[in-house]
Amino acid sequence: MAGLPLATAELCDANAHLIKDGGLRALQPIFQIYGRRQVFSGQIVTLKVFEDNVLVRDFLEEKGNGRVLVVDGGASLRCAILGGNPVQQAQNNGWAGIVINGCIRDVDEINGCDIGVRALASHPMKANKKGIGERFVPVCMAGTRICNGEWLYADTDGILVSPTELST
Repeated sequence: MAGLPLATAELCDANAHLIKDGGLRALQPIFQIYGRRQVFSGQIVTLKVFEDNVLVRDFLEEKGNGRVLVVDGGASLRCAILGGNPVQQAQNNGWAGIVINGCIRDVDEINGCDIGVRALASHPMKANKKGIGERFVPVCMAGTRICNGEWLYADTDGILVSPTELST
């Protein structure tokens, strides 16, 4: 996204018609804020995994081009599916942010990275390494259906998803 980041509250105010027709959706406020970039936005890449982080790492090793990786980790609180090394890689590869419906670890390291990260919680145990999951599929998390290619806007007020790129 070019220019200054857009505030989610302003996006809601300016796009009431999209909220009414269901185009602009807010995720339930269940995510903790990590990383140095509290405000971020970009086109969504979706991934669905469960207690396995191989595909998460694979994605973050690719060029991000300002995109946001949205990972449905099944809301598992039994292990972390994202840690400091992949977040550092994501920062270096130009990802705008990562939203994890699950846990992260290496919080201090992640908080030192210039990238936006949202997750349910932190957990010290690492994930499995089987490489099982689905790429580019619609995911349902935080009360919202999110499709690959949609747009995500996050700040300290919350997270919005839109089928198209928005402006105020």
